[in-house]
Amino acid sequence: MEGKIKILMADDEPDVLMIMAKKLREHGFEVIEATDGVDAWEKIQASRPDIVLLDLVMPRMDGFDVLKKLRQNPLDSKWRPVIIVSAKDELADMQRGFSLEADHYVTKPCRIEDIIKGINLMLKLIPQRRISDE
Repeated sequence: MEGKIKILMADDEPDVLMIMAKKLREHGFEVIEATDGVDAWEKIQASRPDIVLLDLVMPRMDGFDVLKKLRQNPLDSKWRPVIIVSAKDELADMQRGFSLEADHYVTKPCRIEDIIKGINLMLKLIPQRRISDE
């Protein structure tokens, strides 16, 4: 992929969003911040990020609904990676996320290194997904 990797990060906790976005920028990523599910969905449509980091518990639209809409959208359905970053650590929540085709799941609290590892894994898959979609 050419240029800066564009990441949309959706989280309704301002401190978490600010700290994680700052750390991702320090690692060279372009970060678009969203404060709730509706904001995330609108910004995904407008900015076309390479990767989405998605909290599950958010106002106006939860992360599960954002993921469901994303996977139903023909432009996004197969190749846009989604990493769930959530404090919801129950097996049922993880299974639901993966059943909606999340690509990776990181539980909070987490280290930025864990998120970077997930991002790097997804970056390796993006070209393969795009080729298989054509």
